[in-house]
Formats: sequence, structure tokens, C-alpha cells
Amino acid sequence: MRIFFNDTPLILLKPSKDLDRENFQIILKAGEKPLVSEKLYLNVLITDVENQHVGEIITMLRKNVFHKVSSITMKAADYHKVKNHIKSGFKIVMAAGGIVRKGDKILLIRRLKKWDLPKGKLDDGESMPGAAVREVEEECGIKVKLGDKICNSWHTYSMNGKNILKKTSWYSMQCEDDSNMTPQLEENIEDVKWLKTRDLFHALKDSYQSIQWVFEKYWKKTKAF
Repeated sequence: MRIFFNDTPLILLKPSKDLDRENFQIILKAGEKPLVSEKLYLNVLITDVENQHVGEIITMLRKNVFHKVSSITMKAADYHKVKNHIKSGFKIVMAAGGIVRKGDKILLIRRLKKWDLPKGKLDDGESMPGAAVREVEEECGIKVKLGDKICNSWHTYSMNGKNILKKTSWYSMQCEDDSNMTPQLEENIEDVKWLKTRDLFHALKDSYQSIQWVFEKYWKKTKAF
């Protein structure tokens, strides 16, 4: 499970998961020493994590105090117990979106001064694939054909005093008609644009880590580039 807090990923792994420790700059055992944000940097691994350790880590992530940290990976003593404990602290919201392809181009939207992908919350009784198609078509003014599922992503935010954990299911899609393509302004979308590979990679530098991660999953599954 990978959850993005203020664009910093918190990665929860099972204790049996093999890791190359050389990929981590800091390795700690949960509860052994107090967490000092100023001493943590780049990729951090915390082992033997249990429920009582999670609250402190999440609080620090919410406060965005890890200024030099790229990611925090936790190996849980009981993966499912810790995963359920994390989720219990949030209201879960379901959403869906897509990566749309047209020939050698990929569709991105510009929202709140960042390049992003079209996505949105499910309506009552709606399926994940159905919501993904509807949101893409509404936000971009195009018609698409649904493809395979890419992955799920999780990210957090606060709304009306509540802590929200949004699960977004992502699907690959093909454009069928973009003759009426236009940004959905009421959803704060400033632009909708087809980008070729080189321009896409440049745009993703001005995006979110969560969106970059979804593209990594997309390229791995489709070998698109």
C-alpha cells in the first residue's frame, strides 16, 4: 500500500517483502529511537512497525515536516492489522480516472497550476470503470474507449475538518473523438492538451509524485514508450 501525504509517499510493506537496503539512506527500527525529522533524508526505511508507531509518522507527514525526505517505507510486523489501523483514521472516498492515448500522444489536464490526469469521485451506484470513463469525458470534452486497469493510488487531504483518504482506480483508454475537446472550467481545469513523449516527460516534472507513479505503472504494463 502506497499513500501520498503532501506528495510524499508512505509505503507499507509486508514483513516478508525482500528489500535492497542499499536503496535507503536511513534505516530505523520502530520505537527504538524518537523520530527527528531534521535527521531524516531521501529514502527512509522503518522496520518492525506496529499500530502504536503509525500515528506519530502520519502526524509528521500531515504537518509536512520531512523537508528532505523523498519517501518513507514501513515494514509492518502485521501488515493487515497496520493497514486497517491506518485506514480507520480516515473517511474513505472512491474515485476513478484514466490515461488517454491518441496515436503517439497522451492527454494531460492543467489544474491548479499543475499538470494532472482527469479523474473524479464515483456517483452513487456507479462502477469504477464507468466512473473513470464519465470523469474523463466530462473533464476533457472527449469520447473514449475503456482499456485495461492500470493500478490504484491513494492520497490524503483534509476537507471540512475531516481527514480524507482517496482511493483512485486508474484505467488506460483510447480516444475515439476529440472534436469537442475543452477543459471543464467548473472543475478548475485550465487546459487540456495532447503531449508527445518528450513534452510529456517535461510536463511530468511539473506534476505530482502520485501522477508520476501512475505513469510508471502505465509504462510498465503497456510498454508504451
